[in-house]
Amino acid sequence: MLLSQANINELQDQKVLLAFSGGGDSTSLFFLLLASNISFDIAIVHYGQRTQADEEVAYAQELAKTHGLTCHLLKAKSIKQNFEYEARTIRYDFFENLIKENSYTHLLTAHHLQDRLEWMLMQFSKGAGTAELLGMKEKENRQTYTLLRPLLQHTKDELLSYLKENNKHYFHDKSNDDLSYKRNYFRHKIANELLKDNLEGIRQSFNYLEEDVSELIKEVDIREAEELSLFISSGYKRSDIFHIDKILKAKGYILTSNQRQELKTQDEIIAGRKFLVVLDKGIYYISPFISEVMDKDFKEECRKLGVPSKLRPYLFKCPMAFILFTRYLPCSI
Repeated sequence: MLLSQANINELQDQKVLLAFSGGGDSTSLFFLLLASNISFDIAIVHYGQRTQADEEVAYAQELAKTHGLTCHLLKAKSIKQNFEYEARTIRYDFFENLIKENSYTHLLTAHHLQDRLEWMLMQFSKGAGTAELLGMKEKENRQTYTLLRPLLQHTKDELLSYLKENNKHYFHDKSNDDLSYKRNYFRHKIANELLKDNLEGIRQSFNYLEEDVSELIKEVDIREAEELSLFISSGYKRSDIFHIDKILKAKGYILTSNQRQELKTQDEIIAGRKFLVVLDKGIYYISPFISEVMDKDFKEECRKLGVPSKLRPYLFKCPMAFILFTRYLPCSI
């Protein structure tokens, strides 16, 4: 059974958005949701990079019309460089705007076991701990919705077999065969070969990793306003740094190994001259690092409130972030 009963139960009577591309992964999930009588809509992004993308969008719209669903389409702006990162940012900004506008409760992506394994191998090659190796989890509770990856236990071959058995059309993106992309190299040269003879062992290893990470990483409530993010320290540096790293990645910045080491011993760092990370009175604050001329009244208010000095210019520039800061003063927690 490709969709677990637990996932089916969770998605019943919810407002679900499926990230769709027309490829084998998301097309499998599309028909699995239909077969499970789960109500959902789909969202697809046209990046304007491939001629086949026109056909994929038309297919998505046709499927939606046939099955009485809404198909949300975004025609993305041209991406000049760093395509994978920029495309992901555009995609998730689109999804989150749709979630906000339409009150979707769940976002579904069709990541599968190869995606998970290639991510682990790439992180392992760069230097990573247990939490980073696990990478994507089946379920993540975000601020206003739940991100669900219900196919993580299954291989690409299993999904394609399902489509073939049920005579369902899908598209193959030839750019996924280009080994000049690091992700594709890891998938075709390493991950696929490992899965051929070690499938059950790899599945079980990920189950163990999930158990380990649940013990290692403590969940925190991350609050955001404008570009300020804050959370109460878990009291465990390893866990806190994991969340800081995740926040900064979402902002387009990757912590270096040296910066991770600095965060273990220092309460304040400036990352790449772009971002400030400061621990003050048990609360972590992550914001852009800027210089801003402040008026005397604001400076005095910051002094009375005990605002970290390097954080003050950003809060002066961004009033909503300042309001969030005051709500989470230690005396108000």
